[in-house]
Amino acid sequence: MKHRITISADRGSIAGFSERRYIKKCIWTALRAQKVRIPCEINVLLTDDIGIHEINKSMRNVDKPTDVLSFPMFDLTAGIPPAGEEYIDEETGLCPLGDMAISMERVYAQAEQFGHSRARELGYLTVHSVLHLLGYDHLDEGEQKAQMREREEAIMTVVG
Repeated sequence: MKHRITISADRGSIAGFSERRYIKKCIWTALRAQKVRIPCEINVLLTDDIGIHEINKSMRNVDKPTDVLSFPMFDLTAGIPPAGEEYIDEETGLCPLGDMAISMERVYAQAEQFGHSRARELGYLTVHSVLHLLGYDHLDEGEQKAQMREREEAIMTVVG
């Protein structure tokens, strides 16, 4: 399946070829694990705390930085992948799942805080965001959060 993953960086965020390749691997793995069978398009913005703070404030009216933001194009149900022509953009032939923004500054800080590699943190945030684009949420502290965490860990196991 040919997904289109576009990765851009702003505000001097540093992400080399290996990080970009790893982000794509995480997205492809998450889509495959969630049984997405149509070609999708996802846009990824790599930024810093100031950049993600600005996005968070303007898009969600939350006046603070965060690690990752997800902006799904569709209101999907967790566990039910998009399927059918209604999800396909006629011009591109792709399903525009949505956009994500990742603070690379948070990636580095949280990797240190949680005692794992930067790659692990970047992969986790990427998978987390893909699941949001696919309808998963964790607004409650119960079943939804547990379901999302289970999927994140299962996908990260496949990523390696």
